[in-house]
Amino acid sequence: MKHILLVSLLAALITLPLQAEETKNLSDFEAAADKANAILTIPAWPKTPAAVEEEVSTAISKANTELDTIGKQDLSKVTFQSTVAALDDMQNDSAIAINKTVIIQQTNQAQAMRDAAEKAIKVFQDWAVGVDYREDVYKAVKAYAETKPKLEGEDALLLEYTLRDYRRAGLPLPPNERAEVEKLRKELAKLETDFQSNIVAVKTPVSFTKAELEGVPDSLLDSPGVKTGDAYTLLANVTFHYTTLEESAKKEETRKRFYKVRFNLARDKNVPVLNDILTHRNQLALKLGYKSWDDFQTEIKMAKDGATAKKFIDDLVTGIQPKFDAEVAELRKLKVAETNDPHAQVYIWDSSYFANQLKKQKYTVDTEALRVYFPFHHVLEGMFRIYQDIFGLKFTQITAPEKWVDDLQLYLVADSASGRPLGLFYLDMFPRDGKFNHFAEFGIIPEKHLADGKEQRPTVTLLCNFPPPSKDKPSLLSHSDVETLFHEFGHALHSIVTTAKYARFSGTNVPADFVEAPSQMLQRWVWDKKVLDTFAADYRDPSKKIPAQTIAKMKEAKLATIGISYRRQFSFADIDLTLHDVYAPDQPYDCVPVSNAILDKVFLPGEPDTAFVAYFGHLVGYDGGYYGYAWADSIAADMATVFEKAPNGFLDHTAGMKLRNEIYAPGGSREIDVSIHDFLGRERSIQPFLKTLGIEGPGKAGGGPTSESGTGAAPPPKP
Repeated sequence: MKHILLVSLLAALITLPLQAEETKNLSDFEAAADKANAILTIPAWPKTPAAVEEEVSTAISKANTELDTIGKQDLSKVTFQSTVAALDDMQNDSAIAINKTVIIQQTNQAQAMRDAAEKAIKVFQDWAVGVDYREDVYKAVKAYAETKPKLEGEDALLLEYTLRDYRRAGLPLPPNERAEVEKLRKELAKLETDFQSNIVAVKTPVSFTKAELEGVPDSLLDSPGVKTGDAYTLLANVTFHYTTLEESAKKEETRKRFYKVRFNLARDKNVPVLNDILTHRNQLALKLGYKSWDDFQTEIKMAKDGATAKKFIDDLVTGIQPKFDAEVAELRKLKVAETNDPHAQVYIWDSSYFANQLKKQKYTVDTEALRVYFPFHHVLEGMFRIYQDIFGLKFTQITAPEKWVDDLQLYLVADSASGRPLGLFYLDMFPRDGKFNHFAEFGIIPEKHLADGKEQRPTVTLLCNFPPPSKDKPSLLSHSDVETLFHEFGHALHSIVTTAKYARFSGTNVPADFVEAPSQMLQRWVWDKKVLDTFAADYRDPSKKIPAQTIAKMKEAKLATIGISYRRQFSFADIDLTLHDVYAPDQPYDCVPVSNAILDKVFLPGEPDTAFVAYFGHLVGYDGGYYGYAWADSIAADMATVFEKAPNGFLDHTAGMKLRNEIYAPGGSREIDVSIHDFLGRERSIQPFLKTLGIEGPGKAGGGPTSESGTGAAPPPKP
């Protein structure tokens, strides 16, 4: 459609999904699923708080029966199927129940449902910890291991990891010490749930006048619920509210005020909770024979120990220092010019704003103006077309018989060549009260080969918080939002196209310092002119594409502030590793001054009276592992070279199928270094990552990290 005069009508149309065919029902795919021995499942969702708790209670009861069966068997007759495989069966069934409960906790619009889900999660976690201490089950698994079975592939790996789990749970310890570990783990699980729940629950409105919001774009000011009379109310807990204001508000006091609110979210509740969490983790690590929680967490990752992870981050911090200093100096010049203060310094609340000004002034890149090229549903459909083509897939929207929000969408994924159904994904893409407040893929049903020969295919959901449509405009994404969408959907594909035999190894169940790599690689797609031209067009005049010179300037602008961007990430990794480093058993924790000092040193100075860590949700789930983003990024940059060198670049089908077959399909069912090597066709290199950072070897960018020679940032080591 070209030269549309009825802009508001076009905007309304663009807010609707663009579909190549009418929405279907899951039943339309039953024949294909039966032919492929595949089971596709749209979960049934409990409707009441009592039903939420009952579903988890039933799952626990069923699992206990299965555990009893494992534990009661004759130890002289144990088999792989009756022990290790039976445990995977039990864990699969119980995981589905708790995954659904987590979705309810993170998405349901009723507070009572979310509260019931939180309560049920705590009950489940307490039970799940106790499973590790079932002496009868452990003896059965141990008895089987002592037969020294000759296993191969996934079977051998499943036994190895199961025994490792028992060791890491403290089963070899004397009974009294084992009981102490179990008690600490149960207490820790409750504390972690509280920490996350406090983050989800906090809602902090901040009122501004129009004058205070000078420079803030209409895309935010016209958002639903923002304007009331002459006042504008923004929510510090809504990510796109925060990032948009920090990038665009001309008045420093406005940026600083909103930053202070954001960096104090959940402070009163979560600071004591986090200190307690850190104490429990440290005590656990020491009781289990580790020097620190860092060492405990990294043992099962590619890094293998905390010192290696810390050195990796420290080397990157040092290597990028000259570029970071130069970039901050550039931003300071802009602040001096804007404020007429020759002594002006750059603070945390300045970085996004002046980085944005630098893009506009030096590189003529207006990040806000670029939004017109990225109406949400056009981007979504464009991404779908790209991923379907390069990965040999077909996505079909199907009717969701139950919805937790009206605009929820459900899609079926099939192999395009054979028509074989592969899995399902939900899309829940816009913010609302009580919803998970960031961007992530959540698993619901994992891939698993069942005893009857059927294949349980995955069901997952994306929970995102993109800018919602306004009354006269569609949802318009920033270029950064587009990166995020390509990234998160990569996780969904990793989960869905897996062929792993056991739920333990399904899809994204890979070492945590690798799991982000495939998705981080896919972010590179949206910096390519050829890729962008397939979907990015001005929603007011679709004939207008992003000019090539604009994309070139975007790349220059990105490189111009990439040191600041990565130093921010490195500071978070440093905070995480430092909080979980070696501590005496009785040493009290004070997480706020420790973390604030690192932010000031590694990133930029901030406000002392803030507590960023209280809202740092990654400290649960990525604890002792946030370094993995940079670690995975170094691998992602290397993996991207396969596409960069392919005949059709990022749209190359052969390279896409290689990624699907060598990385996505195996999941965690083989050593991850094997998957990476088979995809690359060679050993890993850190050089592509250093090039991404603008550091290409000795003597460049201030002599930062170079290569595998040992100077600067070393490549991620082999296990």
